[in-house]
Amino acid sequence: FRIEQFGRDEFVRKGDPEEVDVRLAREGLRRAQEIIKGGEWDVVILDEVNVAVDYGLLSLRDVIELVEMKPPHVELILTGRYAREEIIEKGDLVTEMVEVKHPFQKGVLARRGIDF
Repeated sequence: FRIEQFGRDEFVRKGDPEEVDVRLAREGLRRAQEIIKGGEWDVVILDEVNVAVDYGLLSLRDVIELVEMKPPHVELILTGRYAREEIIEKGDLVTEMVEVKHPFQKGVLARRGIDF
């Protein structure tokens, strides 16, 4: 597998993202389109893409177009909170994770690679 990251190690302001963050998110979406069209990968994961839509980094329309262009043999996984109903309707499998227990409840701070 290969990981390609787009974006900075910075927090993004919801509804008022910096232009650099919008540009990087769009570059990531374009790269996902290239990968899906290329046909080399069976599984493509867009981690936190639902948050990117909710925060105004990506348009809902652009993400829906990506979902619609996906060939049948590709598993496209979209993660993140705030999934729009339109994206949920397009999905073949939709899962909602619910926190039952977390180390933060015992005072453990967020852990790199797990929580962020």
